[in-house]
Amino acid sequence: MQLRAVVIAGALAAGLAAGAVPAQAAPAACGDPVTHQIADVQGAGAATPLAGQTVRVEGVVTGDFQNADQLKGFFVQDPTPDRDPATSDGIFVYGTQPVAPGDRVRVTGRVSEYSGATQITPTAVDACGRGSIRPAPVRLPLPPGVTLERYEGVLTTFLQPLTATETYQLGRYGEVTLAAGGRLYQPTDGRPGVTQAANNARRLLLDDGSTVQNPASVPFTAPRAVRIGDVTAGVTGVVSEAFGLHRLQPTRKVTFAPLNARPARPAAVRGNVKVASFNTLNWFTTLRSRGATTEAERDRQLAKLVAALRGLDADVVGLMEVENNGDTAIGALVEALNAAVGAGTYAWVRHPYPGDDQIHVAAIYKTAKVRPQGDAISSDDPVYDRPPLVQTFAPVAGGTPFTLLVNHLKSKGCTDATGGDADQGDGQGCYNARRVAQATALRDLAASVPNPLVLGDLNAYAAEDPVKILKAAGFVSQTERYVRPADRYSYVFDGQSGELDHVLAGGGLTRKVSGATIWHINADEPLILDYNTEYNPPGLYRPDAYRSSDHDPVLVGLDLR
Repeated sequence: MQLRAVVIAGALAAGLAAGAVPAQAAPAACGDPVTHQIADVQGAGAATPLAGQTVRVEGVVTGDFQNADQLKGFFVQDPTPDRDPATSDGIFVYGTQPVAPGDRVRVTGRVSEYSGATQITPTAVDACGRGSIRPAPVRLPLPPGVTLERYEGVLTTFLQPLTATETYQLGRYGEVTLAAGGRLYQPTDGRPGVTQAANNARRLLLDDGSTVQNPASVPFTAPRAVRIGDVTAGVTGVVSEAFGLHRLQPTRKVTFAPLNARPARPAAVRGNVKVASFNTLNWFTTLRSRGATTEAERDRQLAKLVAALRGLDADVVGLMEVENNGDTAIGALVEALNAAVGAGTYAWVRHPYPGDDQIHVAAIYKTAKVRPQGDAISSDDPVYDRPPLVQTFAPVAGGTPFTLLVNHLKSKGCTDATGGDADQGDGQGCYNARRVAQATALRDLAASVPNPLVLGDLNAYAAEDPVKILKAAGFVSQTERYVRPADRYSYVFDGQSGELDHVLAGGGLTRKVSGATIWHINADEPLILDYNTEYNPPGLYRPDAYRSSDHDPVLVGLDLR
């Protein structure tokens, strides 16, 4: 039985007159010669050679995404492909038609490019029975010179296990970035053989068959939200392109094996004093600034931060991204923490020179475990965007003092970056020269205090210049000593994991370090689980430590006896 659907009344004659099909000719029946194969429409390049023309093609429906909250169309693939591997044999048909996967259809319509993908807007679609398409087997990385452009519109299956390596856009657009061969790491994190080109060749963007923002039903969040490091296999779908990226629209259900379990607590670091570094992701008591926009969000954020600090159970914590409003924000955090763990358990160090940035660094400590030695110091060197906080502590029970230096170096963001501050193309981002100057000043400052322990968000990965400067001065990365390489990351950007948060001990203090760990409660978790209420489905929020920030806390043990 043959079905015919006319999409736009009166448009058929005009559309056919503009292209290859004569306007006066009656539509050919199924099985009659078509004007083009789908491969002709796709062409061998990035764009169709037939843009603006009207064509008639035949193929089998491989993916149906016609619902209003989906792509509003379907994919058709030629079951008799040409012999040119550079030309794709599948294409997207934009419009709603009474078709389903497995239908053989004849499509007449106008060819165009939309967001990098070739598509046909139909004036008529005829159903011609049933057919079948076997998914093309694909393995990443693709051979040299081959890109996913070859598979645009084609039903494919990926042969190897793929690991979730980015979930940032899961809640916003239903996207997860996958990678062959395990998660991706930052090329400037000092790992052998890791390059940007190699990372790009291993990645695949898994979409949800929709262009809707903030979908009501977020995929991969039940029974628990996918974490970076979880693995899927046999991923099958149609390759499409949009917003500058090839992506896979799944035609079979994708499930993840929860191979990266949530750590309930940080690994043991031993010692008699534990010290942590934690970026709070803009803990602000002032609303509608850089942190929460409502009181409800502020309460939700505070609950998560308290849960994280309770879980760390550190004796001293260096904090970043605390609102620079005197004692108000840091005081509110300590008050809430003490309400959970016991009155008077923690106190905070008053920063003598916090600078004029909206955020500053801070420090809290357990009064029963350590005692500040003298007043905190800082630096008024204008090289710092956020001056460091320097405080010497001694164990209450007696033992060797150490000096905490809390830092938050200039970020990699390129706002207002010009000249030497601009991105130099070396993978270190913008403002690297500023961070180098800050690390140099920090090195000199640390030389004047006893047993320095430099920690914080240095906004530099392990093999970047600022970290190299500190290491050259004798500072030793404690995570490099105690954390296995696969787990040595604290932040994920662009699907690549790396260590932005560091704990480096001076040579003398290094001998007293008893262990170190990175508690992976944040970087691996989807953004949709944080405290925000604007877009996050309310059922996903929990007042726990997970996604309390975008940085993982780092914890070290010191044996100061």
